Amino acid sequence: MADSPLQPSRSRDLDKLLLRPGNLVAPTFVPGVELRDDIQNVARILVVGAGGLGCELLKDLALSGFKNLDVIDMDRIEVTNLNRQFLFRLEDVGKPKAEVAAKRVMERVSGVQIVPHFCRIEEKELTFYNDFHIIVLGLDSIEARSYINSVVCSFLEYDSEDKPQEGTMIPMVDGGTEGFKGHARVIMPGVTPCFECTIWLFPPQVKFPLCTLAETPRTPAHCIEYAHLIKWNEAHGGKAFDPDDPEHMKWVYTEAMKRAELFGIQGVTYTLTQGVVKNIIPAIASTNAVISAACALETLKIVSGCSKTLTNYLTYNGVEGLHIKVTEFVRDQECITCGPGVLIELDTSVTLQKFIDQLEEHPKLFLSRTSVTHQGKNLYMPAPPVLEEMTRSNLSLPLFELMGKVPKDIINVTGMTNQNDKKTSCVRKLRVVFKGMEGVPDTDMAGGA
Repeated sequence: MADSPLQPSRSRDLDKLLLRPGNLVAPTFVPGVELRDDIQNVARILVVGAGGLGCELLKDLALSGFKNLDVIDMDRIEVTNLNRQFLFRLEDVGKPKAEVAAKRVMERVSGVQIVPHFCRIEEKELTFYNDFHIIVLGLDSIEARSYINSVVCSFLEYDSEDKPQEGTMIPMVDGGTEGFKGHARVIMPGVTPCFECTIWLFPPQVKFPLCTLAETPRTPAHCIEYAHLIKWNEAHGGKAFDPDDPEHMKWVYTEAMKRAELFGIQGVTYTLTQGVVKNIIPAIASTNAVISAACALETLKIVSGCSKTLTNYLTYNGVEGLHIKVTEFVRDQECITCGPGVLIELDTSVTLQKFIDQLEEHPKLFLSRTSVTHQGKNLYMPAPPVLEEMTRSNLSLPLFELMGKVPKDIINVTGMTNQNDKKTSCVRKLRVVFKGMEGVPDTDMAGGA
């Protein structure tokens, strides 16, 4: 329905940014209604996470004119979410966050289309992420950020002078909150520092000595970690603990209560048990709103060029008064994630199986349970069983033949690696060259397998 003469246009505020020139615009900015059409009809945005920050992001992006959105989240709604994840209601408890969040925003903002994906981010094929113009992160996990970062950087291609090719670059806008503190950042793979370039920004997680947990617990957290790290293995014979399984979490809570009563410690609750086991930081709704607004604005600027983007890390602190600061970090030129790729030099006789074995011992990689992809074709997939059976015969074949007998090319590998003493999924880009082939310089290449 068209806006009436007495009703202001819904795009009125957006037009102020898109339909007139300015002094802070990007070099490529050309004002015009075409920009509005691009935002509404062309741009595809993926929001990763539908929690406190994700709910705000979906709302802000929809109200900023973006009509083609996707959201991915593996969690279901819990009662404890309702105080800050405003798209959810009591009757939604137990339902997938992504599906309910998409439904609520589409009900309130006409014309927007949001496709929900209720699954783990690792379950999607890499090509899924390559279909989006921008990926916006609303996550509370370092591991999840690292995985999405590695996926997006695996799409980046470099020219012969090791300069990133703009057409292969998928920008990321990352937001994060922790109580009254938060950050927003813009990641242009190959240009600005990626997540791995600045992994040191995140402090190490708090770890308790096992002797304290077992002998002298003093806090509720000690009791919870005792049940989680020690008692669970004793009672379940090595069965893996699943923090997303309510029955597993209830068991840890019950054992932690027993431990707390034994030592006269007060304060063990189910909510605290979830927080300690899953390393959940209490969230503040107003912080989510501020950081989401910053991320939505950066997304709009990247798509339209109506202003220069953030350079490149914004921090917000609302603990005592209000403090906002922008810091420009420098990209790590040796980063194995956003760089041109790790150089691997091989003989033409090396089989795919031997290549995968070498990746486990490579000083920069240490990959296990490795999947290998070349030009969109799966050379080997260790899971699920159907794909493993389909690709198993490739293991005995020379990698040189599987790659079409080219002297050198890019291969993407997906596997598990150690990060902060924890196994996490990652994607790595490898520049494979074969010894003695025409067109391959006879040089001593670092990182050779």
